[in-house]
Amino acid sequence: MVSHRFERGVLVVTVESDPGITRRAMLTTEISDLIHAYRPTPVVVVLEEAATGAPVVSAVLRAHHMCARLGVLMSVATHSAPARRLLEADADGVSPRLVVHARTDTAIDAAFVAAA
Repeated sequence: MVSHRFERGVLVVTVESDPGITRRAMLTTEISDLIHAYRPTPVVVVLEEAATGAPVVSAVLRAHHMCARLGVLMSVATHSAPARRLLEADADGVSPRLVVHARTDTAIDAAFVAAA
């Protein structure tokens, strides 16, 4: 469901599939555990095409709230325009604001620059 790697000093967490509503909590825990393990490293969560449903968006927003509390920079990359709109709309009011990119390379570059 989730894989991770490091690129240019950024933790890149890739969500490969939608867990459905019944496994959303497990996805949230997997992402949160990685963020805790590698903090204060900036994080880019990449949503593959098969992982852009409401349960994934919810899990990512929960992770973003956690990152805000921990002071960890987090952004998201997904090709899905509907998922980007959901993430941007539902992340309002959390500081720092969740930045959502259409391209993974752009998200990693921005996280690298912001962390420098």
